[in-house]
Amino acid sequence: MTTPQHRIGSGFGARSTTEEVLRGIDLTDTFAVVTGGYSGLGLETTRALARAGATVMVPARRRATAEEALAGIEGVEVDEMDLVDLDSIRAFADRLLASGRPIDLVINNAGIMACPETRVGPGWEAQFAVNHLGHYALVNRLWPAIAQGGERGGGRVVSVSSNGHQLSDIHWEDPQFARGYDKWRAYGQAKTANALFAVGLDALGRDAGVRAFSVHPGTIATQLARHVSKEEMVAAGWINENGTWAASFKTPEQGAATQVWAATSPQLAGAGGVYCEDCDIAEPAGEGELIAGVRTYATDPGAAERLWRLSADLTGVNAFATAG
Repeated sequence: MTTPQHRIGSGFGARSTTEEVLRGIDLTDTFAVVTGGYSGLGLETTRALARAGATVMVPARRRATAEEALAGIEGVEVDEMDLVDLDSIRAFADRLLASGRPIDLVINNAGIMACPETRVGPGWEAQFAVNHLGHYALVNRLWPAIAQGGERGGGRVVSVSSNGHQLSDIHWEDPQFARGYDKWRAYGQAKTANALFAVGLDALGRDAGVRAFSVHPGTIATQLARHVSKEEMVAAGWINENGTWAASFKTPEQGAATQVWAATSPQLAGAGGVYCEDCDIAEPAGEGELIAGVRTYATDPGAAERLWRLSADLTGVNAFATAG
C-alpha cells in the first residue's frame, strides 16, 4: 500500500536528537551499514546506532581516517570501499555477503555538495555518481543480505536527500551535465535522485519485507559545505560577515536524528517510499525555493522507475532484473 506523503504527528521535531528518537529502542542483534559513517552526520548516526546496541559496518574510502574517527566506539567495524569505483563496491559487497550476515539497516549517508565540475569513473558527473549511482550499486549488490534482514522483520534502507532537491528535477536528457555544468543544479539533481531511489526501492523491496525512506536532515555545519565559499554562505544566510552560523542550523545530534528515526522508529512500521524531515513524514512542498516539504517530482513513482532503469544501464547492476 502506498504511504501518504503527510505528517503523522510523530511527537518529534526539528530540535529532536538521536538520543531522543532512540529512547526505548533496543537495537541488539541489529546489523547496520552506514556510508560516510565516520564524519559529520554519519559519525553521529554511527554513534547513535551503536549506543542503542547495533553492530555498524562503515565502508570507507579512507579506511585509516575512519578507524581513527571511530576508535573507542564499541560495535563498529570498518572496511574499504569507494563509492565512485564500481569494482570497489562489488568487492566490498562480496566480502560482506560472504560473511552470511543479514543486513537490517542501510543508511546511504555519504555525499558531496556543490563541488567544482568533476568527472569520475566512466565520465560521470561527480555529485550524481557519489550521491546516487554509488549508493544505487551498493544497495543492489547487497540486496541478498538486505532481503534477509527484511525476513527478520523490518529491514529498512534510508537515502539521505536534502531540501536541495528543490533546486532541480532529474536532467533526463543530460544527467551528466555534459552540455554545461552548474554545481547547484547538479546537487539538486543528485538529491532528487536520492529521494526517487527510495521510492523505487520501496516499491521493489516491500514484498521482501524491506522498506525505504528518504530524508532531509536539515541544515548543519559540516564538511559537506567545504566547496561553498564564504561569500556564498553569507548570501544564502548560512553565516554572517563574522562567520557565525545562523541560529536555524542544527547540531549534528539534531541533524542525524531524522535518518536515525526513519531507520528505526516503530511509528513507521508498514510505511515506506516517503520523504521525511524533522523526524516526521514531510508534507508536499508549496510554492517557493528551499522551503519545507518535498516536490512532487521527487516522489513520482513513474520518475522513480525511469531513474532505476537509467541507473541500471549506467552501473550494469540490477538486483531486481529477473523480477521484471
